[in-house]
Amino acid sequence: MKQELKSVGKGVRKKDAMQLLLGKPAYVDDVTPSDCLVVKVLRSPHAHALIEEIHTDVAMRVPGIVAVYTYRDVPQKRFTMAGQTYPEPSPYDRLILDRRLRFVGDAVAIVAGENEAAVDKALRLIKVRYEVLTPLLDFRSALDHEILVHPEESWHALCDVGADNRRNLCAQGMESDGDVEQVFADCDVVLERTFHTKACHQAMMETFRTYTEIDTYGRLHVISSTQIVFHARRILANALDIPKSKIHVEKPRIGGGFGAKQTLVAEIYPAFVTWKTGRAAKMIYTRRECQIAGSPRHEMEVKVKLGADRDGTIRALDVHTLSNTGAYGEHGPTTVGLSGHKSIPLYTGSLEAFRFAWDVVYTNVESAGAYRGYGATQGIFAVESAVNELSEMLGLDPVAVRMKNMVKQGQIMPAYYNEPASACALDRCMQQCADAFDWAKKYPVRVTENGKIRAAGVAMAMQGSGISGVDVGSASVKLNDDGFYVLRIGAADMGTGCDTILAQMTAECMDCAIEDVIVFGADTDASPYDSGSYASSTTYVTGRAVEKACLELKEKMCTVAAELLDCPTADVVFCGREISRADGTASVSLTDVANKSMCRNNIALEATCSHSSPTSPPPFMVGMVEIELDRETGTVEVLDYHAVVDCGTVVNPNLARIQTEGGLVQGIGMTLYENIQYDERGHLSENSLMQYRIPTRLETGRLHVSFAPSYEQSGPFGAKSVGEIVINTPAPAIAHAIYRATGRWYRELPILPEHVALGDTVK
Repeated sequence: MKQELKSVGKGVRKKDAMQLLLGKPAYVDDVTPSDCLVVKVLRSPHAHALIEEIHTDVAMRVPGIVAVYTYRDVPQKRFTMAGQTYPEPSPYDRLILDRRLRFVGDAVAIVAGENEAAVDKALRLIKVRYEVLTPLLDFRSALDHEILVHPEESWHALCDVGADNRRNLCAQGMESDGDVEQVFADCDVVLERTFHTKACHQAMMETFRTYTEIDTYGRLHVISSTQIVFHARRILANALDIPKSKIHVEKPRIGGGFGAKQTLVAEIYPAFVTWKTGRAAKMIYTRRECQIAGSPRHEMEVKVKLGADRDGTIRALDVHTLSNTGAYGEHGPTTVGLSGHKSIPLYTGSLEAFRFAWDVVYTNVESAGAYRGYGATQGIFAVESAVNELSEMLGLDPVAVRMKNMVKQGQIMPAYYNEPASACALDRCMQQCADAFDWAKKYPVRVTENGKIRAAGVAMAMQGSGISGVDVGSASVKLNDDGFYVLRIGAADMGTGCDTILAQMTAECMDCAIEDVIVFGADTDASPYDSGSYASSTTYVTGRAVEKACLELKEKMCTVAAELLDCPTADVVFCGREISRADGTASVSLTDVANKSMCRNNIALEATCSHSSPTSPPPFMVGMVEIELDRETGTVEVLDYHAVVDCGTVVNPNLARIQTEGGLVQGIGMTLYENIQYDERGHLSENSLMQYRIPTRLETGRLHVSFAPSYEQSGPFGAKSVGEIVINTPAPAIAHAIYRATGRWYRELPILPEHVALGDTVK
């Protein structure tokens, strides 16, 4: 049942807002010493090659150079850099340095020196003779290709995800419900389409960066811009082949991640240098390195077969996804699942049967990783575009088609692990968005006085709230002197405001002001275990851990207060700033309770709780866009974007709105601007933000965000997630609007002006 809330549901300012606004030291490079070794990596100029000879003697003679390491110097123990709960589904296919190089930008050697000038000079003086091999660049032909990206015997997978390195296969699988072929045979209309989404970069403001040192106790201390401190500890231990007890990882403020920092991109190299030399070291990626050796979104080709009746009833869906994991398998087996599991269930309302199959393949391009939306973005673009095509083909309003077929409150979703839509306001999202956007007026195509065309498009989406039955969120809450609380978490605030949101929940539970809650995290030595900030898990999973910890702490506080009040614990009542006898005859303040706990006391006024959910209740969203298209130049301008989100109880409306606006901008960028192109040798053309275009605020039109709250019984205060779903509707909605304006479907992203002007389409 809903409750009257004091802190949750309020637009509280972020706890770190003023410090960041005033430019106070906050990030890795701000809070770590500068008099440490500079670490850089020599990167491969070839997409596929073997190192025949490598000579570092001349580089070592450069004044200021401390160490140069090659593949001969590193442990021969394979690992994955994917930040996932153990046992990781991603194959163990990496070495710190390898003799075989698998993409342009792969690590050839590590150089550490006293200053950047010396390191840059040494990098130029390393002499390498390569055996250049033919690269495998086309992911459509990678499966069972004669060129093997990972022919090594030491490759292995911890989980059965259908992987086979001898087939260039990182993962493979299939699942279904109902007799798909029989339903297709009975449908009035069967539509088959193929969609292609290229890789795209997170382009976070703070690049990958890590500082490492040996602490007073001889342990490796790592300060990194990472979303996953506990997974980072395990990955580093695997890579360096040392005990986890020898490693301490913490994160300061993070200047954006969006999933990129769910992979250990930069941490391995300075950690290796420090462990070998005993000296502090720092590695800061350039923007070019982020572009050519980061962890971008997986390129995917999604084939959709849709069966429907002429009245628009969608009866069967068959989705096959081919995903390009690139040179290594980080997140390959897991991202692909969301392309079907977060798109097909949207049509549970009418669906009689579905089939979802996938292949994830290795190629000799930059290794992919996690990016907001995590595979759902690609799958939703495909399925939602196919539904829009069906609607246009049948002459039906696509809003009405969705209202007819969408998943409703309480329905079981076979394509979503048979989980129920326990809190689903998707129908209200659609109606609310259509009303606010004025769909009936904007859906018809209009020609302006200057000859430009205005048109509208629509899409809906779902995501998840954590990984059901796998990931764990934890929180510790402690009462301190004067009656304030410290909340310790292992989740990483990436700028999303989770520190503030979890503090709001603590304040709500403890009936105090949010200013009375101090937040600390994330640190592997001091924080309780938390899987990390990814999979839209923090508000939903860690939030429940906060609730549980607060309840336990209140019970302990009441026990101590009962001693002070000389009455049984059952006779006291927690009243926020004080604890009273139930009959109102006496009370003690939180300060009294805190002070009592410090003298002749056997009850620690601290509680630590963990939470892992057996379900992952989806948030839902509807997006509608109005564009203006110039037929002569092919330019597409986003005029208005209306988004309505069901994320359960909106914990902090200000932060949820900002999250939604940011996701919409990223989705618009993926659709209209961000392009990844490799030449025939595997070199990436878009290796800086001069070539790799991301939209500015001037190019994203007017963004209108509102909410249609539901109440998720299993969530903290009824909340679900909001972080990832918000990126998923722009691509299909904009592609739909472009079709309305041009009469042509564009099934490959990005949709560039030259494609529109020349009338290029993807068949």
